Amino acid sequence: MSKKRPVNLDIGTIHLPVTAYVSILHRVSGVVLFGAVGLFLWILDSSLSSEESFNSIKVFMSTLTVQIIIWLSLAALIYHLVAGLRHLVMDYGYGETLSGGILGAKLVLILSVILMLLAGFWLWI
Repeated sequence: MSKKRPVNLDIGTIHLPVTAYVSILHRVSGVVLFGAVGLFLWILDSSLSSEESFNSIKVFMSTLTVQIIIWLSLAALIYHLVAGLRHLVMDYGYGETLSGGILGAKLVLILSVILMLLAGFWLWI
């Protein structure tokens, strides 16, 4: 007796729902934030150790690469916050249906992109 189950091993043909992408991105943003905390603690420690190190950190922070890293950290924080608020709203019983979950996931993505763009505008202007 052979089992004739469908086997899909091509990752390019697998289509996840938007709620799965929002959940995966929420976990990824948490990992990024965990790494960013270490980086920002190092920057804080270095800037507080002496006047010379403060000035060197000031120059270091003005480079484009570091500003992009700061913006990516802010973007992860924004996304993690908005997705976390979605989970809190769902804990109160709102948006637990399939259509409510999909709408909530789309709202998380839209609101996060808007806030990330505003953070970039605030950072560079």
